[in-house]
Amino acid sequence: MSKGKGRNKKDAKTIYEELTEALGSDAPSDRTVRRWPQRFREGKEDVDDDPRSGRPISVFTDENIERVQHVIEDDPHCTYDDIIAETSLTRGTIERIIHDGLKMRKITSRWVAHQLNDDQKRERLRICRQNLEKFRNGTWKLCDVVTGDETWIYHRQIGRKSSNATWVSENEPPRTIVRRNRFEPRTLFCLFFKSTGPVLIHSVRRGLTIDHNYYIDNCLKPVINEVRNQEKS
Repeated sequence: MSKGKGRNKKDAKTIYEELTEALGSDAPSDRTVRRWPQRFREGKEDVDDDPRSGRPISVFTDENIERVQHVIEDDPHCTYDDIIAETSLTRGTIERIIHDGLKMRKITSRWVAHQLNDDQKRERLRICRQNLEKFRNGTWKLCDVVTGDETWIYHRQIGRKSSNATWVSENEPPRTIVRRNRFEPRTLFCLFFKSTGPVLIHSVRRGLTIDHNYYIDNCLKPVINEVRNQEKS
C-alpha cells in the first residue's frame, strides 16, 4: 500500500494520514512512512530489510546512545521496532540505552481541558505570579485560597474493582456486577473548598445547563458570601 502511494508521488504526510486512517494502531510510524517512499523511488521493490552480515550490534556506547536519542527526538512516538530498523541495535541494547543511558520512559500523553493560546497563557502566568507575591508578603494565607470543580455523581455506586473482590469457595464462580451505562441516573455537583474544609456544595437540577450567568448566580456569588460569613465567625 505504501509502495503504491510512494510511486504516486504523494508526500509522506499524506501517506501517513491515509495509512493511519486505514490501519489504525497497526499503521507504520511517521518516521517509517517518510523513509520508505524514498527507497521505492530509488528502485527498491520489496519492504523487507536488506540482509545484514554478522550478528546484530549490541554495544552500549556513546555513539549508539546518540543514535537512539536522534531517532527518538525525530519521532517521540517511535516504537522499539522503529529504533531497531534505524539503528540495527538489539532490543535489549535499546532498552538499556533508553532506560540507563538516556533515563527515559514512555508514557501516554496527558489530557488537558483546553488548548490555551499565547495570550491566555501569559494572563494565567501573570495571575499566578501575582498570587505568589501575595503569599510572600503575607497578604494571603493558604487558608484564604478557594478552589472548585464539577463532577457527576451516579446514584448507583458500584465501588472500585479492588473493593468488589470477594472470597469464594473452590469451583465457585465469581460474583457479577452490572456495569453502569451512560443513561443511568446521575447528578452534577459543583464543589468548592479550601484547606479548612468545604465552602459550597451545589447540585444542579436535572435538565438545567450551566452557562455563564448560572455559574455566577448559583456558584460564585454563594461562594463569596460563604467565605465572608466564615471570616466573620
